[in-house]
Amino acid sequence: MKKPYLRAFGGKEAATYPISEVRYRSDDGRTLEVDNCLTPLAAKQASALRALFDKRLMSRKPLDKSGVWRYREFLPAFKPFDAVVTMEEGNTTIFDMPQCARFCGMTSLLAKHQGLNPTGSFKDNGMTTAVTMAKKLGATMVACASTGNTSASMAAYAARAGMMSVVFIPDGQIAYGKLSQSLDYGALTIQIEGDFDKAMEIVEDLCNRGTIYLLNSINPFRIEGQKTIMIEMLHQLGWKAPDWVIVPGGNLGNSSSFGKAFDEMLRANFIKKAPKIAVIQAQGANPLYNSFISGDRTLKPVHANTRATAIKIGNPVSFDKAWFAVESTGGIVEQVSEEEIAIAKSKVGRDGVGSEPASATTIAGCRKLVEKGIIRKSDNAVCILTGHLLKDPDYTVEFHRDELYLDAQRTTTLSGTQRISTGGNGNKPVKLPADANKIMSFIDKWNSSK
Repeated sequence: MKKPYLRAFGGKEAATYPISEVRYRSDDGRTLEVDNCLTPLAAKQASALRALFDKRLMSRKPLDKSGVWRYREFLPAFKPFDAVVTMEEGNTTIFDMPQCARFCGMTSLLAKHQGLNPTGSFKDNGMTTAVTMAKKLGATMVACASTGNTSASMAAYAARAGMMSVVFIPDGQIAYGKLSQSLDYGALTIQIEGDFDKAMEIVEDLCNRGTIYLLNSINPFRIEGQKTIMIEMLHQLGWKAPDWVIVPGGNLGNSSSFGKAFDEMLRANFIKKAPKIAVIQAQGANPLYNSFISGDRTLKPVHANTRATAIKIGNPVSFDKAWFAVESTGGIVEQVSEEEIAIAKSKVGRDGVGSEPASATTIAGCRKLVEKGIIRKSDNAVCILTGHLLKDPDYTVEFHRDELYLDAQRTTTLSGTQRISTGGNGNKPVKLPADANKIMSFIDKWNSSK
């Protein structure tokens, strides 16, 4: 079997580079992907591999306990697996979501909650592989631009690997729940004037100078780890593909990795069918949606403006790869408003699960696609919840107190609707006198109104 290598994504000529070469783009500026040179499996081989994955679920070995490295046959670029940095990431639950199903008009609905990862987001799936490669390449310092989740994950994994980490965040545009993580894990945290896209431009420039290793999703080894989210999902579902996988769209690394996972598993004859990928973007940060609707595959950046800070990105680096993921699976791109996100988030909470705002785009998008007749009521769909509720607790409290604004500082400097409506779904805290009888009377009235 051929050894894995880096390949320029898209274009007429597929420029190639060795795995050992530190680079993030091809010479002509295209993003890169890992060609794992996977060969087609015979039916017996595929069956044996599935049995091996089952066996590893009972293993106590560190690599087997990870929901990423358990599937290492699909990660040959990291051989030998002697430098792996793992925190037993993955292993995230697929929840049945009856409240959300009713809200969306579905017979049933599932959600795979990546917020149950060690640092509370899907980024851990990709960071374990990216930091492992950084270690294999001899890096001592790593960096990223971040709206929060990437910085938290990178800082944690860098700390575990004994590396220094540098985080670039847009000033005033990161939830404190996420900022607190990168600070606690020891990262040098630099707040810059400007948005995420400006931070990304700066960090890529600095890392191209050669002393710092870049760990944003432009790094192709991040995508390798994130693709295992879909391998694990199919494993959990008994290798029966759902009709739809619905994912938030920000920098588009996650949707890109899902497309790569399905493409590789199909070409390896490991699965026979892939789900359709639906990418859901916030209306205020929607370059992929604009491209999909117009049919123009040229990235036209937008000035991102949404309270779903994890996807507040107007110039996504994985734009072309996301297009492939949607197109190759027969999927779709949709956008949702701030109100739709906020209300959908409250519905996730009513299922006892909870998520950060960006995750709720999947529920809001599912509802919208059902209303349009694109997703059928009887379809099997899995929504990806990308981050934990406690990543952005301020958003949740503001929503339920009916104090949620598009601009977190509540100024009128940003365009668009300033106040985000709860749609009657708020759950305000109640102030009552310290009187047991009055409190009991209130509880009785509250209960009878339900």
